[in-house]
Order: sequence, then C-alpha cells, then structure tokens
Amino acid sequence: MPNSPKPYAGLKASLLTQHGKESVICPQLFDSNGLEVVHVSGYDTDNLGTFTRDIPRYGSQLDAARKKARVGMELSGLKLGIASEGAFDNDPHTGMFSWNYELVILIDDHRDIEIVGFFGGLAQSASRQVSSWDEVNAFLSVARFNTHQLVIRPDDENHPESRKGVKDLETLKMTYEWAKRISKNGNVFIENDLRAHTNPTRMANILKATENLSRKMNSLCPECELPGFWVTERKKGLPCSSCEEPTNLPIAYIWSCVKCECKKEIPIPNQTKADPMKCDYCNP
Repeated sequence: MPNSPKPYAGLKASLLTQHGKESVICPQLFDSNGLEVVHVSGYDTDNLGTFTRDIPRYGSQLDAARKKARVGMELSGLKLGIASEGAFDNDPHTGMFSWNYELVILIDDHRDIEIVGFFGGLAQSASRQVSSWDEVNAFLSVARFNTHQLVIRPDDENHPESRKGVKDLETLKMTYEWAKRISKNGNVFIENDLRAHTNPTRMANILKATENLSRKMNSLCPECELPGFWVTERKKGLPCSSCEEPTNLPIAYIWSCVKCECKKEIPIPNQTKADPMKCDYCNP
C-alpha cells in the first residue's frame, strides 16, 4: 500500500464496543489520521471479562484488546480493527492511589502489523463497605457521584449479585435497600462502576491512549516506511553536572519499527548535564 503523511487516510476500521468508547475513539482517529472507524455491535464484550469480577478477563490486557479487535474485524469484514481495554492498579509512583492503564490497539492486516497506544493516569475507582445510609452519603463525594456511576452489592465485593449503572439518588436508595435486605450481615458494598460509559475519568484516559495511538499511526519507519515507528526504550546515562558520573536519567531514546529491524538512537535535545540531586553518587 502507498504510504503518505497520513497512511490511514480514507481507510475504514472496525471498533467493537458496547460501552460508548466510539464517542472518543472515532472522532480522534478521523480528525488526526483520516481513518473512518465504524462502530460494530453484535457481540457481548463482557464475555471477555468484567470489572465487577463476574467474568475473569480473557488473558492479559493486550490479549483481550486483540480478541475484541479480531471479533470486530470478523463481524465487519474489514482488514483494520480497533479495540481498547483498561486495567486498574495502584499508582506506579507511590502505590497510594488508584491508577488506570488504558490500551488502544490497531490491527492492520493490510500491512500485517499491530500498533498500540497507551496511557496511564489517576483513576476514579473508589469502594467502601457500609452499613448505614449516613455512611453511603459520606462515600458519595469520594466516588464523585453522580457524574460517576456506582455498583452496589450485598455484603462484600465477592457477592455474586450486583446492580450496575446506579446514576441517581432515587435509584441509589432503592438499590441500597435491596442490597441491605438480602445481606447476611447487614453490610452493603459500594464501588465505582468502571465501565467506560459510566466513568468519565476512564473515558478521558481512553481518549489520551487513542491520541498516543494516532501519533504512532502517523509516524513512518525511515527504512520500510511502515507506520508505528516509535520510542521503545530509553538509554540512561545523562552525566552529572558535578561529578560527571552517569545517572539514571535518559540521554537518548531508542526508536523502533513495528516490523523491520530498524532502530534509531535519538539524543534528547536541550539537555547536556543532570542535576546533582538526581545523581546516585552526589546524592546517595
């Protein structure tokens, strides 16, 4: 296929989702890449895993995204497929905050390549076990209700029954009373609904992962001219301005092709020395 500054301009890709992700993915990839993304339905993506722990995730985060993309391609008959998958963990800096990792994949069977966009950021993923309506009220600001929806369970996070998509106070009261009534110990478990269409914080992170993907799609390998040429590692060793010893700060980035063996080491501009505060010798 001919390459251009926007190699996906004028092409079509499928997007399998039932949680509203088309609202951010489709316009972003059309505006930035000229790619028409077609929303595909007809398959319950919850079969590949749910955040409410009803169904374990299909493989890794990347495995699940690949599967969604492939199913969308099969249903649409297209040779390009887009899919996204999220994950939640503690933040990588302090381990004290909830963190959301979003992945958006493009599978390109025209060129036999995959390109993956990533983003990690703060999550809105709060939970609490409560036993009174006063405790529910105290939790609502933490959960950012009702811009962010809730999931309610009797007893604890492992109860097999749940009510998802709780988005207004009247429904919350009814659902809380339902859970309280069938609870064995009088407790109710409340958590943020982490599905994309119920959690605006997560949807914003999906957009940022899509923006990362769109930039990679427009970056061509200098050797084979395939899209997806991007940073794959950083080379450490920026010398300390005081002792001249190498630090753990990057001195260059390694760019790699998604298909051929092309790699380019590109120095980071506008930096020559590291602050001694970042040096393991000067500041052990």
